[in-house]
Amino acid sequence: MKQPVSETFAEDSVNEWDGDTLHEECGVFGILGHPEAATLTALGLHALQHRGQEAAGIVSFDGLRFHSERRMGLVGDHYTDPVTLARLPGNIAIGHNRYSTTGEVALRNVQPLFAELEVGGIAVAHNGNFTNGLTLRRQLIAGGAICQSTSDTEVVLHLIARSRYSSTADRFIDAIRQMEGGYSMLAVTRTKLIAARDPTGIRPLVMGELDGKPIFASETCALDIIGAKFVRDVENGEVIICEIQPDGSISIDARKAGNGQPERLCLFEYVYFARPDSVVGGRSVYVARKNMGINLAKEAPVEADVVVPVPDGGTPAALGYAQESGIPFEYGIIRNHYVGRTFIEPTQQIRAFGVKLKHSANRAMIEGKRVVLVDDSVVRGTTSLKIVRMIRDAGAKEVHLRVASPMIYYPDFYGIDTPDRDKLLANQYDSLEAMCRYIGADSLEFLSINGLYRAVGGEDRNNARPQFTDHYFTGDYPTRLLDKDGETMGRKVSVLASNG
Repeated sequence: MKQPVSETFAEDSVNEWDGDTLHEECGVFGILGHPEAATLTALGLHALQHRGQEAAGIVSFDGLRFHSERRMGLVGDHYTDPVTLARLPGNIAIGHNRYSTTGEVALRNVQPLFAELEVGGIAVAHNGNFTNGLTLRRQLIAGGAICQSTSDTEVVLHLIARSRYSSTADRFIDAIRQMEGGYSMLAVTRTKLIAARDPTGIRPLVMGELDGKPIFASETCALDIIGAKFVRDVENGEVIICEIQPDGSISIDARKAGNGQPERLCLFEYVYFARPDSVVGGRSVYVARKNMGINLAKEAPVEADVVVPVPDGGTPAALGYAQESGIPFEYGIIRNHYVGRTFIEPTQQIRAFGVKLKHSANRAMIEGKRVVLVDDSVVRGTTSLKIVRMIRDAGAKEVHLRVASPMIYYPDFYGIDTPDRDKLLANQYDSLEAMCRYIGADSLEFLSINGLYRAVGGEDRNNARPQFTDHYFTGDYPTRLLDKDGETMGRKVSVLASNG
């Protein structure tokens, strides 16, 4: 049986951004009133594994006491073990998958975080990032608070503890009203499951139901895996309090804790982060990505023999590009799904194998052909360079890179791991032609911002207010960034561990 990783209290550090993909910060799942709460939570987290692979945790309550199991690694490495699940009894549970952007990688930062307060025990987990978390943390420490983690989730617990309201639900609402940024949050007490979404609705959160029991999750795919029914999206700025009553029934109280801002869901949920089979904001992620490819073919056509996706993110868009252009679709790149970070990262000698550890060219579909290579996004461009070179080495006559999202100019502060601004490809070169030469393609084109808006069912950005959070493309940040370094937009200064 795998043993939990021991907690270490090393000095706080900021991890250098490594790799050439964007990473989502985590997923959440919670259920109230079901006898198999922990097992269902583990299954939900398994469906949300794509949102965070660094660590996972579950907290349950059995009517007498809270139980917590937190582990480094994948959900399947720990929570398929019946012995571990047996240590999580009860009919209330919340769980969390973590991917961190800043701070140390340590068990003490794995969520959910639990605390015993004057009003009773409470556990909290969230997906996203507080843009004033460091500011509030400094104020709390100056006032005598003792922090046991480097996670900004702990700030919420301190604010709940210090609130003067009598009920846990009112204290929770009081706390999140002081937080800024993008987040979806779950909390459990002895009788309650509380769900909340930030006032702008940047991070997704859905409500479901199984056997009459309420469920909350980051994506609908987590409902599908357990056979739960989708009820609705949690609205931006909404807090939903589900409580087990003395007679065993469950009451549901929905309140507005936000300030009535229009919803602006993160566009990258559609471009990259959400699972293709999920429905986010009432829109099929798969259909949106296929539409991106269709619009890309209209905006950036090219004469070619075959359309090849960069798997897996580029596959739906490549299908749409092939459908619209009439160019045949082929799997010209085969992905190895069994290569994990633990294998790739240990030594520079292993890392030098580069992209070939995860992707291999399918020479039979490429050799002698003019290839349209479709990817979902380009961050620093280093992976694109390697993949283009791999396609050429497999005998491609021409390689035309088409990207199913606009150029990324700005870093994110709401729960996406991004490099500094000056490391983004779009900021390193002064023209599309220069970027194309660096990557080594015969041509390079990106989807326009309006093409992306139309793909997800929105109006052209030029003709209406921004319907989505799109700051990584436009620089239009939807909230204040109190913790941002004043010297450069592209540098995160928070020493807090990213909570996901």
